[in-house]
Amino acid sequence: MGVPASVTSMPEHSPLHDWHAANGAKFAEFGGWEMPLEYAGGGVVREHTAVREAVGLFDVSHLGKAVVRGPGAADYVNATLANDLGRIGPGLAQYTLCCDDPSGGVVDDLIAYLRGPDEVFLVPNAANTAEVVGRLAASAPGGVTVENRHEQYAVLAVQGPRSAEVMKDVGLPYEHDYMSFVDADWRGRSVVVCRTGYTGEHGYELVPRAEDALPVWEALLAAGEGHGLRPAGLGARDTLRTEMGYPLHGHELSLSITPVQARAGWAVGWKKPAFWGREVLLREREAGARRLLRGIEAVDRAIPRPEMAVSRDGAAVGVVTSGTFSPTRKVGIGLALVDRSVGDGDELTLDVRGRTARVRVVKPPFVRTSTR
Repeated sequence: MGVPASVTSMPEHSPLHDWHAANGAKFAEFGGWEMPLEYAGGGVVREHTAVREAVGLFDVSHLGKAVVRGPGAADYVNATLANDLGRIGPGLAQYTLCCDDPSGGVVDDLIAYLRGPDEVFLVPNAANTAEVVGRLAASAPGGVTVENRHEQYAVLAVQGPRSAEVMKDVGLPYEHDYMSFVDADWRGRSVVVCRTGYTGEHGYELVPRAEDALPVWEALLAAGEGHGLRPAGLGARDTLRTEMGYPLHGHELSLSITPVQARAGWAVGWKKPAFWGREVLLREREAGARRLLRGIEAVDRAIPRPEMAVSRDGAAVGVVTSGTFSPTRKVGIGLALVDRSVGDGDELTLDVRGRTARVRVVKPPFVRTSTR
């Protein structure tokens, strides 16, 4: 989740920015924020491998934070965002989509944390937070407020097969179920601990107040020393999510790419009577989307990259939306929006700066992991 953005104002900084700068972080602008891309002495591949084999620690404080609160707040969110909050209860989280009405395109993908009938905590992408908050606020019923809280909280992610051991050693909750969250009192500080993540590994996302981010971060680093923990930047976060086939807004989801085309219909409450974009999406699902998102894996030596053209038997069939070299599989992988006639197992041709390379259509994920 998250998409690079070009802005004219100064980028925003995480509450941990000074720590990152002092510890050799290489920064990149992301969604209007200057965030660590990788760290000196680590690099994307080492950080990626730490998450797959041990544990990684990410600062993802650029993610948005918003609260919808008031009588019937959950019902209001459920009548606007795509997924069905009625499928879960308080204390659980849900991946959902904010779609445009009436086009059906995706304004943003986000996580909704259901606190109860009168409060929902939302985590949208950095670049889209103001837009999501603005749309929700504009149509909120009387008594329901929508507040942007991005400056009040940090977001940290502990991800990897040894993440539970780190959480246990630092004294934070670690035994709750996937897609659930717990309000923890940690050394006199309030921290929301969520069993969520964006890597495909067992992991947690922590939401402390901004002023508490540094002590929580440093405690996690200390607790992780014996477990192979590495701080990891957004470079590794991207290769990890690509290996899982997870969408990135601005690439696999956008105002011009609908949930049906992105094969994200599982995150839509199709039986709900109302949500933004419902009618056009129902029509598209019934008729069949003209293009669909597929995974591709290189047959020849090549690395798929966004915007590369994809063809079959000399005819254009689509375009790459995300691509990278898989540090785990040691092969080029990617996601592509292609004609609906393309199916798993088909061999396609990639245009790599004027050179052709063969790729095979495969069903993501590209690696097998367990988030549970």
